[in-house]
Amino acid sequence: MKKVLCIFLAMMMALSLAACGPKKQSEEQPEKQPEKQPSASEEGFSPSLDTSVESRIKIAGGYDNFEALEVEFDRFNEYYPNVELIYTKVDDYNNMIGTVLNGNDAPDIYFNYSWMYGREQYKDSIDLAEDLSDPALGLDLGCIRSNIILNTADGSLPMVPVFSNTYGMLVNNSLFEKEGLSVPTTYQELVEVCNAFREKGYENPMMGFSQKETTSLFVLTTYPFFCETVAHDAEAVEKLNSYDESAGEYIRPSLEKISQFLNDGCVDLDACGEIENNYDAVILRFFEGDVPMMTCSGDTVSGTKKRESRSEAFIANPFAYSFVPIPMSDEGAVFLDMSNLQFSVNKNSSNTDIANEFMRFLVTSEKLNEIAQNKGLMSTTKDLSFNNMYAAFGAVPASRTLSPEEIGLTDDAVIQFRQAIFSVGTGKMTIDEAVAAYGTFT
Repeated sequence: MKKVLCIFLAMMMALSLAACGPKKQSEEQPEKQPEKQPSASEEGFSPSLDTSVESRIKIAGGYDNFEALEVEFDRFNEYYPNVELIYTKVDDYNNMIGTVLNGNDAPDIYFNYSWMYGREQYKDSIDLAEDLSDPALGLDLGCIRSNIILNTADGSLPMVPVFSNTYGMLVNNSLFEKEGLSVPTTYQELVEVCNAFREKGYENPMMGFSQKETTSLFVLTTYPFFCETVAHDAEAVEKLNSYDESAGEYIRPSLEKISQFLNDGCVDLDACGEIENNYDAVILRFFEGDVPMMTCSGDTVSGTKKRESRSEAFIANPFAYSFVPIPMSDEGAVFLDMSNLQFSVNKNSSNTDIANEFMRFLVTSEKLNEIAQNKGLMSTTKDLSFNNMYAAFGAVPASRTLSPEEIGLTDDAVIQFRQAIFSVGTGKMTIDEAVAAYGTFT
């Protein structure tokens, strides 16, 4: 029995050793082919590189500081503890980014903007960007609202939206509740609400910045309306972009709308003229608590939280507020969905592997929502309900959601519109004069 047992054990050991030996060529696994990296949202982020790698990711942008980015990078460091983030603010960013990208210390990731596309001055900003639509990179582009993704002529994707922006108005929800009024959803309701507040003793039911053209109340109220009038008219867009002699007629409905808005007594331009800038001053005036509605952009909204503690009036009498679209037609408000800040990866970087890994980490619903909320800006993801400040825009029907990227208006055409609407709003030009002047504004 002992001899039989020994023979049996010897046979089992031999079989085990054979199984551990090298496989024949026919049994070996086929060579692994390059494949799409798993997106970070499939089952949570899973590192695709050696997590002990030592590297740096240099990011260049125009913000004075970028604390929201640092928060996300701290979380990225939980996976890659030996990777360092270096954020550098570039002075005069729009004019200097080309020089920076061609310098000896070029960034791995840099800020980019859709309006730079197609303009010779910013050619390097587009040409030096990696194509982020490459499936091998594994970016979860499906979590981003498709209408704010830049569509280039060659089908590449040089930049990915990180923050988005829009135009609307801050609403003092506590005042509306106190006075038993509802936030307006049509133009007629807007006029009626302004009248109702005025009858209740509020001198300025609606205010906004009016001193300069950039994001003035004239632009904020009518630009979404203007986009709606030309959104499905390719001929109009082409003429506006090329400064065709007849193009001015396409802005006439918007010029008439701003005139109607002012004649309906929605705002007091003298009172609005006392607001010194479209950021700090707008926010602090709204925090005085006696203005039910204040026109502004999403950029301005991003600064509200930090300025609550700087307003003695708000500290003494805090109130609930939110950001909603401005209804300038009886069909309802338009959600003008615009990309704000976008990230590009420098294709000539020596650190593209780790830079793309960070992009894969960041471009998910969870991370994009987090970084947007920390910055106070609107997220680029499909779900806006997570942030009460911007939830009203998420409720606008898709049929009334428009994007300049999809319409095709160039930045030059938009500048012409802004100058025209500002000239009519401030009384410097008649409607006919502004229509005739289209293409000549500087």
